[in-house]
Amino acid sequence: MTALADEVARLLDTAARAARDAARVLATAPRPQRDEALMQAAAALRARADVVLAANAEDLAAAPDLSAAFRDRLALTPARVEAMACAVEEVAALPDPVGRVLAEWTRPNGLVIRRVAQPLGVIGMIYESRPNVGADAASLCLKAGSAVILRGGKESLRSAAAIHGCMVAGLRAAGLPEAAVQVAPTADRAFVAAMLRAAGLIDLIIPRGGKGLVQRVQEEARVPVLAHAEGLCHTYIHAAADPAMARSILANAKMRRTGVCGATETLLIDAAIAPGLLPLLVADLRALGCDFRAEDRARAILPDLPAATEADFATEWLDSILSVKVVDGVDAALDHIARFGSEHTEAIITQDDAVAADFLARLSSAVGIHNASTQFCDGGEFGFGAEIGIATGRLHARGPVGPEQLCTFRYQVMGTGQTRP
Repeated sequence: MTALADEVARLLDTAARAARDAARVLATAPRPQRDEALMQAAAALRARADVVLAANAEDLAAAPDLSAAFRDRLALTPARVEAMACAVEEVAALPDPVGRVLAEWTRPNGLVIRRVAQPLGVIGMIYESRPNVGADAASLCLKAGSAVILRGGKESLRSAAAIHGCMVAGLRAAGLPEAAVQVAPTADRAFVAAMLRAAGLIDLIIPRGGKGLVQRVQEEARVPVLAHAEGLCHTYIHAAADPAMARSILANAKMRRTGVCGATETLLIDAAIAPGLLPLLVADLRALGCDFRAEDRARAILPDLPAATEADFATEWLDSILSVKVVDGVDAALDHIARFGSEHTEAIITQDDAVAADFLARLSSAVGIHNASTQFCDGGEFGFGAEIGIATGRLHARGPVGPEQLCTFRYQVMGTGQTRP
């Protein structure tokens, strides 16, 4: 091991051991104390908004060559700082996820068995350069009684440090250990590798970012991973869709914020209505600055659309580009989603409730939506206050991950003197 790698491993060990000590305190801290830390952190975000925005401006100035979508994810505004503070307050107002009795039953021998929610312990959060993720992750982990080590992207280091200072101010004001929320003490990529190898010190790794980041974490981790895969989301406009509704929803699903994982990347439209509706949809989106990649049947209706390759339908654009395909009904739409989707979020637009129920029942994605924008796949919109990511795996949690999903459970067995024969 080189001297640098050895030093990084030492830094991780120190941070993780401090986090474990803090996690033991959080696990038994009463809800009012944890909520007070969150409320004080929200107050600090507002009081220090100028400091946070100045740090963010330095981050943006230091990286002038970022794409428009990346800059949108990185950039903070007064409204976005206020939204962060509101999200922290909303998390504080949620019911306590710790100590919930998830199930209770009595055995024939009189033993009473309870399944009770408990904190995970220490969570490692690895994310790319979207500063609000740090505040969201910290608040959700605190609410769920777990400590967190945050490692954001190198482009957002100053923003992350300023936001972290606000979270620490909340912990200090509530009398909780400051090590409950930590940021990586170094920007060296070796720190990520050390986090992934920290079995026994870190209980769960959550990656949030692009496909490359998630794949690296899944391949290298020796710690359990709650994966947030890419958001290759689809909106399917069925033959029984209300045209005005379809136009409104698609414009929002694609163009509200193109760089978020819930943005629609592919439009699937039924052949029965495509000749009349597709030109209107394209005109709406073009007016908003969208470009397209279309297969042959769509180009037969609108020949000026750029041709799509198979790879285009497998691309999470995170930009003002929409893949377009004409399909023959629900079966064809579901087949396309199964082949190219990432099991994140899909929407169906239709006035036929039976068709919508069939589509949602057969969909394997974490979130299915009827007659609304895919951009509603967000923890705040689900009532979780915030989210730490959108889980697309099959174990532990799926969809937006809020405080309840950041808990595990234990069993409590109550007897009256029983012995086992």
